[in-house]
Amino acid sequence: MSSSSRRMTAAELCTRTVIVTSPDAPLAQAARAMREQHVGCLVVVRETDEGRQVLGVLTDRDIVTTVMAREADAAKLRVEDVMISDVVCVDESDSLHDVLAIMRRHRVRRLPVVGPQRRLVGMIAADDVLRALTEELLTLTEVLSEQIKAERVLRP
Repeated sequence: MSSSSRRMTAAELCTRTVIVTSPDAPLAQAARAMREQHVGCLVVVRETDEGRQVLGVLTDRDIVTTVMAREADAAKLRVEDVMISDVVCVDESDSLHDVLAIMRRHRVRRLPVVGPQRRLVGMIAADDVLRALTEELLTLTEVLSEQIKAERVLRP
């Protein structure tokens, strides 16, 4: 079944390898993890027997606006002091359309993808959405190209 004939879900589109941190981690440690992993966002999780439960998100922007702009002592802060705990997530079964609508409504470029009990499945970014849409547009271009070729054969 081609991707254009079925509904693409957040679980299919997301990146499964997600850099995470715990809420009680030192903020400096989280910032180092961002630098070392070349990411601008960490998902804050609680490790459980059933998996990683999403508690929040920490972005490089959160660190700058909370710590640097307010001249706070970063050495005394933990992730939970700076993270966004009211994080918007998408369900693993949400469609590409749903993901886009949520990104637009909440003005975010990255969303944790969760399963039951907010268990972390992956992370979906605007780049992932753009990649999927580009593939769909390429498929449409191929269809149009084939139609033109068929027309030339049938009606020279």
